[in-house]
Amino acid sequence: MRRERTLAICLLAVGLAYPYQRVTGAQLSVVDPGGPGKPPSDAVVLIHAKDNTGWTRVDGAPSHCTVADGVMTCRTGDLDTASTEKIRDAQVHVEFMIPYMPDAKGWARGNSGIILLNRYEVQIVDSYKNDTGASSESCGGFESWGPLVNACRPPAEWQSYDIVFHAPRCASDGSTQTPGSLTVFQNGVLVQDHAPVRGRRCVEEGPIVLQDHSRVVGRTIAISQGVQGPAPDTIMKFRNIWIRRLAPSGSTGPYTPGTGRDGN
Repeated sequence: MRRERTLAICLLAVGLAYPYQRVTGAQLSVVDPGGPGKPPSDAVVLIHAKDNTGWTRVDGAPSHCTVADGVMTCRTGDLDTASTEKIRDAQVHVEFMIPYMPDAKGWARGNSGIILLNRYEVQIVDSYKNDTGASSESCGGFESWGPLVNACRPPAEWQSYDIVFHAPRCASDGSTQTPGSLTVFQNGVLVQDHAPVRGRRCVEEGPIVLQDHSRVVGRTIAISQGVQGPAPDTIMKFRNIWIRRLAPSGSTGPYTPGTGRDGN
């Protein structure tokens, strides 16, 4: 009888403690994951349906890229286009379409890029049946890191990058104190796995930049290693660009953009 009574008391104590712990423990934020063409509920959408609000040239002048039906079109000569939203650690989703350019060769074929913080580039180039060199293929281009595999779709088809970016932390003299990292899924395939992010000039916060690689049609550019040629007229398209700001490891609150501080 005593053993049964002790067991009953223990079970009762566990039964009372479990719901108490469940209720009083830290509660996760609830995020609607969205779906095709619909971002998560906590995402910041950067491309709007009808205009290029939220984008400027890097020098602050109005962006020359145009937007219609949620698609941003950027053409050679429009120059680099930057988001007015600033990021630090973030999940970034980008969909893009590289034009079909059969007469262009190597790096001149559909060359663009996603430049995080206007410093760390994720290469965009037509690498579908186009030899650009392993370190210069699509999703390469930052600090000479090439992708793990070639996961490119043919040009004139929509493709996607899903990027998990952790910005480096900078020392007071502008050098990199702690390297950042970058993981990328291209079209759902892992192509960069915690690639280190570093450089001579450390940047912790900045915009997302859509690169105009050639800047001027006919400008002399590198076509491949040691080979130069005229820059072609390239028309890049982007859609469904959104970000989710991430709290750094060890932080107990969200990052506040523009302050350089983590929450407490």
